[in-house]
Amino acid sequence: MEWKNHIVVDPDILVGKPVIKGTRISVELLLDRFADGWSYDDILEAYPHLMREQVQAAVAFAAELFREERFVAIDRAES
Repeated sequence: MEWKNHIVVDPDILVGKPVIKGTRISVELLLDRFADGWSYDDILEAYPHLMREQVQAAVAFAAELFREERFVAIDRAES
């Protein structure tokens, strides 16, 4: 999955949070939905203008962030 085709960061959109290209739907929002127990189908039903590959790109983006050691704040996670 090449998330770079689907995720953008623009300081003028949601204060620079990563969003699905062409939308104001943030990666954070989608991850929150998954954390709340939503499935891909639930998300696609709630946001019918999204495509499955865009939602997958959000997950791939988050996974890549955690592969980058500098983004993992262990001390903050334990608090």
